[in-house]
Amino acid sequence: MLTNGLHHVATITKDSDRLKDFYREVFGAIVLSDGSELPDGTGPRLTVIQIGDVCELNVFQIEGNTEADRQVPMFGRGRLDHFALRAASLEAFEEIRDRLMSRGAADDFVTDFGSILSVFFRDPDGLEGEVCVENPDAVHGANNPPGTRAARYS
Repeated sequence: MLTNGLHHVATITKDSDRLKDFYREVFGAIVLSDGSELPDGTGPRLTVIQIGDVCELNVFQIEGNTEADRQVPMFGRGRLDHFALRAASLEAFEEIRDRLMSRGAADDFVTDFGSILSVFFRDPDGLEGEVCVENPDAVHGANNPPGTRAARYS
């Protein structure tokens, strides 16, 4: 198997503070970061909550977005924004990327988020997915915004 579980699930909320407090208090989760998704302070608020040894919730608070209001009925809530799989290794990541590109499900762009490398794809139903792997070229403490091309895949 080329993956070893989920890396993260992205969701939308109307109240990031309430949500992160809930996960900390109930599950002992750790808030890894909280603030604007983009370094210039624009864009949605992104709170990254570690919910397991290798899994996160990426919670977006987007002003004016009403998707978080759609909670009932079951199967009427809309779809997740996206999910991310954790590649088992860099070699597995590259194999998955090649397979996605050969099917036209992804382009050649690999994002360098700092600690992870990421490739986005669309499944046959159009749902966006992501594959992540630890970045072997990571600089400790560096966090890069979306759209940062990974040097090793330039």
